[in-house]
Amino acid sequence: MMVCTLLVVFMAIPGLALFYGGLVRSKNMLSVLMQVMVVFSMVVVLWGIYGYSLAFTEGNAFFGGLDRLFLAGTWDNVAGTFTPAATFSKGVVIPELVFAAFQATFAGITCALIVGAFAERMKFSAVLLFTAIWFTFSYAPIAHMVWFWMGPDAYASADLVDGLNAKAGYIWQMGALDFAGGTVVHINAAVAGLVGAYMVGKRIGYGKESMAPHSLTLTMVGASMLWVGWFGFNAGSALEANGFAALAFINTLIATAAAVLAWCLGESLGKGKASMLGAASGAVAGLVAITPAAGNVGVGGAMIIGVVAGFACLWGVNGLKKLLGADDSLDVFGVHGVGGIVGALMTGVFNSPNLGGPSLVADWTTVAMVAPDAYTIAGQVWTQAKAVLITIVWSGVVSVIAFKVVDLMIGLRVTEEQEREGLDISSHGETAYNR
Repeated sequence: MMVCTLLVVFMAIPGLALFYGGLVRSKNMLSVLMQVMVVFSMVVVLWGIYGYSLAFTEGNAFFGGLDRLFLAGTWDNVAGTFTPAATFSKGVVIPELVFAAFQATFAGITCALIVGAFAERMKFSAVLLFTAIWFTFSYAPIAHMVWFWMGPDAYASADLVDGLNAKAGYIWQMGALDFAGGTVVHINAAVAGLVGAYMVGKRIGYGKESMAPHSLTLTMVGASMLWVGWFGFNAGSALEANGFAALAFINTLIATAAAVLAWCLGESLGKGKASMLGAASGAVAGLVAITPAAGNVGVGGAMIIGVVAGFACLWGVNGLKKLLGADDSLDVFGVHGVGGIVGALMTGVFNSPNLGGPSLVADWTTVAMVAPDAYTIAGQVWTQAKAVLITIVWSGVVSVIAFKVVDLMIGLRVTEEQEREGLDISSHGETAYNR
């Protein structure tokens, strides 16, 4: 679990930072690196102060409590040892501090994902203030709603099930499946990014001046680092070195490769040639889509999810982006929003035991598999859809309020002169390259 945690840090810095950095113009390269690194760092600190407690302690269906402020209570004075955190197997635990660290990296990279939507034009201070508000009122509660439950060891007898389920997060109680963050991470961040793209406004010269990526080499390097780190993201979400971790691992490999091929094929059919930008984007699309499904579907299902995500996200960054009319600079919604929705919904399809899925019942008194004739794809897809809609609405409302508060307090955008000069110089007094 500690190695998986390190891999997720690697995903964010340097992976996401270089992926995003290569996509912007050279005059804004350092600003993107800075935003990703500092946002990630700030959120990790906030996680240790109160985020973990809000997300992963007992409270109500939407928010956790305050029992773990500053990670207090992770040492048991009576037992003379560190407190354990539940996994998904009865009698198997890991140190709570390791679980808290692992989840801290999820919170950090989710908030860092958002900055790609309004890259090249937002004040650095505004990015940080928005992040603090959004993390508190969108990331932490959605993580609680989707992932908080009482752990398998609490389910000691059948008469306890209803009471224990009632203490879990709202979306968990619904029976929605999200192995590693399709709703919590990708849809959540994508909606915030899209709202930001609208509220911050379009870049000066958007649609008139060339805004091509300045270094596809760095973008490819960053995408590759994301792929490597994503094994920690998905396999680590099993919380144990077992068959489900192995399933998440191979699904992350195969779905991503399938999405690369699908995106390249789509580009070839539409434009006559495949691009390096497309291949890198396809990899991220596959990684996003398999995230909620990683340990919940069979290998065949993962391959299909990757193919569908490749084509769907290609449309997301071309057709859908034009329909929405927002300057989502680095296609956060087109890839993470569309890919996250595709993955979340298709999890409900391929979790079916008839299609090779494991389909575990959330009844830890038996931990039984669902019989093939008892699993309904339509029912699970509807549950997945409700989880997606709740995430979209929650993140959207919080994002609108957060951006408005930031705008009223300090303003969202740099000046036109600063934007034309580039945020590297105007915001940080540095340049990425010698001129």
